[in-house]
Amino acid sequence: MTSRPPLLLNVADVRRHLGARQEVQRTVQLPALSVLAARVLDGDDIDLRAAIESTASGAVAIDGVVHAPWVGECRRCLREVTGVLEARLQEVFEPSPTEGETYPLVDEMIELEPMVRDAVLLALPLAPLCDDGCRGPDPSAFPVEQGRNRAPASPGDANPPIDPRWAALGQLAETDT
Repeated sequence: MTSRPPLLLNVADVRRHLGARQEVQRTVQLPALSVLAARVLDGDDIDLRAAIESTASGAVAIDGVVHAPWVGECRRCLREVTGVLEARLQEVFEPSPTEGETYPLVDEMIELEPMVRDAVLLALPLAPLCDDGCRGPDPSAFPVEQGRNRAPASPGDANPPIDPRWAALGQLAETDT
């Protein structure tokens, strides 16, 4: 016998009694939660605390919160940044869901995983900062070398150094004249 997924809930009792309420508390791990510069590491605990309530239309409403630790890179200095996100949940599950607005209620069952995934992904920072005062990378940590990593030419240089990656384009320009 296979066990039921932790975020798949039977809401038959709640739906039978208008205004009935059921408290839900779950801790789960969901893989592949990431945006540009931040992510929830696979295996990290995501905590869900919510109340499920029946509505007059036969749907169920969810009101709660999700907490999850995240890790990312500072958008200025690229150092590792960590935090804990808090995502507020106020969603509706109904037998005939509206795409992008409500979630499906099928045979008295609701699957909370898509809602939790959506909430976490929307709450992850797109461009985290390690500190509001972060000034970016420390130039002394990246010494300028001769040749490949040469310092950029000053605006007054008559012959600025050419990046070797663009050298082939210079050869093309010479053959066209």
